[in-house]
Amino acid sequence: MNQKTKFLLKRLLYYIYGEKFFKRLDYNWRGLPSRTEIIQKIIDKKKYQNYLEIGCDNDENFSKINIASKIGVDPEKGGTLRMTSDEFFKSNKTFFDIIFLDGLHTYSQTIKDIDNSLKFLNEHGVILIHDCLPKKIWNQIVPRMYGHWNGDVWKAIVHSRTYEHADTYTCATDHGIGIIFKRKNKDRLVLSINNFKELKFADYFNNHKKFMKPIHHEDLEKVF
Repeated sequence: MNQKTKFLLKRLLYYIYGEKFFKRLDYNWRGLPSRTEIIQKIIDKKKYQNYLEIGCDNDENFSKINIASKIGVDPEKGGTLRMTSDEFFKSNKTFFDIIFLDGLHTYSQTIKDIDNSLKFLNEHGVILIHDCLPKKIWNQIVPRMYGHWNGDVWKAIVHSRTYEHADTYTCATDHGIGIIFKRKNKDRLVLSINNFKELKFADYFNNHKKFMKPIHHEDLEKVF
C-alpha cells in the first residue's frame, strides 16, 4: 500500500469514527512575521544571552538565531545535542532566557516540555511554542494525516492557561506561537476538566479567544 492510499484510508476512517466538526478558523499567515523573526526580535529587545531550542530538525530556525549562547536538542538531526527533550531536561543544569519548543507536536509531550522548561527559565525569561493555532481539524489530528501538521499542541496551551504560576498567550502569527512567562497568571482560565487530551476541535473553535488568548504580533511588547 503506497503513502497516498494510506493517507486516503486514514482520512476515510476518520470521517467514519472521528470527530464530526469541519468549520475552520480564518487565519492567514501570509505576510506575517515568522517564528525566527519573532524569536530574534525578542532576543534583541530583551538583550537575552542564552537560548534553548527543542526540536531542531533541519536547523531551519536554529541556524538563524543570533545570540551569545544557544543549545539545540533533537533526537535525530540538527541542533547541538542528539537526545530527546526528556533526556536533556533530566540531566540539564543550565537556566535559559528564552526557550523555543518545536518538538513532537502532541499535547502529552508539549505539556511535559512546558513544565520542564518552566523549571529552567530565568526570572525574566520566556518560553515560546510553535504550531499552537491549527486552522482546521485536519491540521491537529494525532497521528498525522494531513500536509501541514500542527498536532494537538493547542491543548497544552489551554492546559497552561489554567496554571497559577504561568502566564500564557498565543501570538497569532506563523501557525500560532505560544508565549509563556514564569509569573502569576494575569487571566487564569478556570475549567472543570481533568483530562485536557480529551478536548475536541469543536471546543477549540467555539471557545477560541477564551482558550488561546490570541494577541497580535505588534502587541507582543505589551505582555512582557
